[in-house]
Amino acid sequence: MDKGSQTTAAAAVATTTTTTTTSNSSAFSFISKGWREVRDSADADLQLMKDRANTFKNLAASFDREIENLIQSATPTFSVPAIRQSSEIDFMKKLQPKISEFRRVYSAPEISRRVMEKWGPRAKLGIDLSRIRSAIVAEVDETEEEDMYGIVEFNKFKKGRRARFTEEGQFGDWEPIRALKTRLREFEKKNASVEIFGGFKNSEFVEKVKSSLKAIIKEPQESKDVPPLDVPELLAYLVRQSGPFWINLASEGTRNLTASDFYKFLKCDFSDLCDKIVESLCSKRKNQLVLRSLAEGEPPTVDSDKINDELDLRIASVLQSTGHCYEGGFWTDFVKHDVSDGKRHVAIVTTASLPWMTGTAVNPLFRAAYLAKSAKQKVTLLVPWLCRSDQELVYPNNLTFSSPEEQENYIRNWLEERTGFKADFNISFYPGKFSKERRSIIPAGDTSQFIPSKDADICILEEPEHLNWYHHGKRWTDKFNHVVGIVHTNYLEYIKREKNGALQAFLVKHINNWVTRAYCHKVLRLSAATQDLPKSVICNVHGVNPKFLKIGEKVAEERELGQQAFSKGAYFLGKMVWAKGYKELIDLLAKHKNDLDGFKLDVYGNGEDAHEVQSTATRLNLNLNFLKGRDHADDSLHGYKIFINPSVSDVLCTATAEALAMGKFVVCADHPSNEFFRSFPNCLTYKSSEDFVAKVKEALANEPQPLTPEQIYNLSWEAATQRFVEYSELDRVLNNEHNPAKAGSKIIAKSSSLPNLSEMVDGGLAFAHYCLTGNELLRLCTGAIPGTRDYDKQHCKDLHLLPPQVENPIYGW
Repeated sequence: MDKGSQTTAAAAVATTTTTTTTSNSSAFSFISKGWREVRDSADADLQLMKDRANTFKNLAASFDREIENLIQSATPTFSVPAIRQSSEIDFMKKLQPKISEFRRVYSAPEISRRVMEKWGPRAKLGIDLSRIRSAIVAEVDETEEEDMYGIVEFNKFKKGRRARFTEEGQFGDWEPIRALKTRLREFEKKNASVEIFGGFKNSEFVEKVKSSLKAIIKEPQESKDVPPLDVPELLAYLVRQSGPFWINLASEGTRNLTASDFYKFLKCDFSDLCDKIVESLCSKRKNQLVLRSLAEGEPPTVDSDKINDELDLRIASVLQSTGHCYEGGFWTDFVKHDVSDGKRHVAIVTTASLPWMTGTAVNPLFRAAYLAKSAKQKVTLLVPWLCRSDQELVYPNNLTFSSPEEQENYIRNWLEERTGFKADFNISFYPGKFSKERRSIIPAGDTSQFIPSKDADICILEEPEHLNWYHHGKRWTDKFNHVVGIVHTNYLEYIKREKNGALQAFLVKHINNWVTRAYCHKVLRLSAATQDLPKSVICNVHGVNPKFLKIGEKVAEERELGQQAFSKGAYFLGKMVWAKGYKELIDLLAKHKNDLDGFKLDVYGNGEDAHEVQSTATRLNLNLNFLKGRDHADDSLHGYKIFINPSVSDVLCTATAEALAMGKFVVCADHPSNEFFRSFPNCLTYKSSEDFVAKVKEALANEPQPLTPEQIYNLSWEAATQRFVEYSELDRVLNNEHNPAKAGSKIIAKSSSLPNLSEMVDGGLAFAHYCLTGNELLRLCTGAIPGTRDYDKQHCKDLHLLPPQVENPIYGW
């Protein structure tokens, strides 16, 4: 082998040796590190075991110190006759050896050894002093003091088995406790009426013993044994809870087939039948109530209400004894907002926003301002945010906003100019898109997520059916404690005017029933012109802008001074679309053109149908003067004496209320939407076209009457807010005090969240709606705007939101 080959071979051997040495070193380091970790873990476990054993011994030492302190506190601080102390001293002398024995048992070395033997790597240590407690309780007070002593457990937070050390087979006979019990009994009987230690009575001494024992051994309050519900009681509760469901089902099936009297009879018949079934199932409870009445000297009569109350009390007591707390159902969440501070929070969600001058933009704004004015609750107004392209389609005079903050400033300035005060409430925005076909704003994404959970207390849904048509998100009644819907629009009346309107109205009617029942606790209808919805009542909860009331006051002052308040004739104001009363107006004027010869009407409005309306009026040669739309409070409108409003599609016309507030005559149709205004003398309603002519001539020939203070108040937002608080049951919710029942009281509060069949049905409807609205194809088939299940990138940019994929991630394989 030449020299070069030898050198190469030597280098290879050296490299191999180095690699082997490095590998051996790494392996040794890995093994050493692993061994250190095992050793450290074992040391920590051993130390933990020792600490647990010492804790056990400390408990016995603590008990011993308490007894010694008790003895020392009982020692007299001054000399007294020996004859009055002999019995007590004998008691202490007999008791001290037993205490020493008790301490020796607990502090014996084998205790630590036994603990170490039972302690495993996945064990859990607990000390069961139930036998001690039961022995002491039986002696000290067999009736009253049973709940005074407790079970003390030291739980070690490790998964696995629990090593519970009890009397049997571990510590032998509990002779110290039996001796203590015997000595206490003897002492109490022997010295029942003897004073000890200079006036310190025996009863006080025993009470001090009890207090000391109570300080070292505590137990949660135990409820008395309550027998479980039997089958008849369960069936009775099920029948009673299902009663409203069957009544509602029967009313839905017979609403169009029977008269109202028959429906009332049917409802009463169902209620009586349910009461009779419950009474028969609770016959045993009824007999007990009769016996109790006889014992108390009362007539042996038991009505259904008393049986129902007893059933509620029975169920509540069983739930209380088991510790069960119902917070939801099959379809509901188990966590709701808890009011931690003294102030409630009201969130108002609406479908439009200024500068769009529509009812769902203006009225919720005033509602938020006047609710916040009372300062009893915090208020947040949630309005839709439109991208610039949609703003150009919706907002008048080419007014647009580059940021939500800019639009918020506009809204606040507009409100402050009209109310005269600065309202303290929050304004938030949610993503929305404008639908040209529906001429309305549709929410994009889950609207409920824009109310923080900490503020999710009371929710007001302005137009609940509109907000929930395509709502794919959290159920409102799950997130909020109380949800109130306010119906603004008669959608069925608008839909009937479209192509295939009858079929569409039929579908929309049942969808509206569906969503309002699933998502609202209470629904307020502004008038009977709206669809009859579940859980609904009729009440006008809208007021008028204070500016209109001031105009009315100014008109009254001018008339008192003998000045002419009205220099113009009649006018009509409204968005120029056929459904807003323009069709009815043109039909009336065309039919009675000769009867109203010389009658001129000024029409103010803008809208999608403006060109068609104007061309139709021109073709029929009607005396109509069309002008651009403007604010109803504009100075140019103050001089008109008569406001004409033939619309029958409105639910509650805001312009009618504003005209009455300004002291004008109002000529409107005899329609449920105008029911609230009939009490005002200046409101002239007509039932036919001939009657319309007569009312117009009556208004032209007379002067309006001044409004009384009561009428002015009824039109104000203060009165509207009061009506809203009352009819929405908001006063009951705001004043609800959660005071826990006193311990030991016989009265058990009824659970307002017991499972209810109607609530389960509502939850099922909400769950089905959530599933259906999650399918994009079904959304498009029902008229939804494409891509509105989630908000888009432009909304993310404008509102500074995370993308929907990040906000609501979908995890899966």
